Amino acid sequence: MLNAFVHDLDMDDLVKNFTEGMMLTLHVDMIMKLQQDQEFYDILDQFDVVTCDSQIMYFATKFLGTPVRQRVSGSDYFPKFYMHHKDNPDMTLFMMGGKPGVAELAASNVNEKVGREFIVGTYAPSFDFEDKPDEIEDMIAQVNASGATALLVGLGGGRQEKFIIKHRDRMPGVKLWLPLGGTIDYESGTFDRPPAWITEAGFEWLYRLIKEPRARFHRYVVHEPPFLWAVLKQKLGFYRDPFAKG
Repeated sequence: MLNAFVHDLDMDDLVKNFTEGMMLTLHVDMIMKLQQDQEFYDILDQFDVVTCDSQIMYFATKFLGTPVRQRVSGSDYFPKFYMHHKDNPDMTLFMMGGKPGVAELAASNVNEKVGREFIVGTYAPSFDFEDKPDEIEDMIAQVNASGATALLVGLGGGRQEKFIIKHRDRMPGVKLWLPLGGTIDYESGTFDRPPAWITEAGFEWLYRLIKEPRARFHRYVVHEPPFLWAVLKQKLGFYRDPFAKG
């Protein structure tokens, strides 16, 4: 799809069998960033699992003649993941991202559901943490000190994936890497998910836009709509990978 790809995955198989490696949940916002951000584009194939995290993208795979079995979104995957591992003491998770206090609330909610200390640490980075080497050192140190075997990184599409690729070798105890964006907000209860019928119809973007018009306007009204034109160009044979060599 365009200059990216998704794997044809079954949610239940993924939850049960993917316990080590790097996941990327690809959605329309990321697809559009991949048209402009070569650093992001260059690391895409390093991820072990790339899921179709968008109902609109799911429809697009059918339109392009390469359908996947189902949409596997991060917000659907994560609750299934932690409940599957509720009795597995070898699976613990550090939650990195969210606004101050939000990750702590999410951790409390998840740990209550799981019935143990599944989430063993949280950290809310500053918005410009990439420009603060001391903060990055602190983030890595806290992950290592927690003993977590999985790391959920919610720093926004592209940023979270780059962070993982750049720093994963410095966190040797982490075996499973989950860049899951807004999942922290959902688990904290600070942002409600839409009814399932809205998501299945492909209108979750509209739900979010209505809920947070100022925060979401640029993403959903300016940044993402060109995706539909790009998919049509691919269908007609006119799309060109902006980073293709030769």
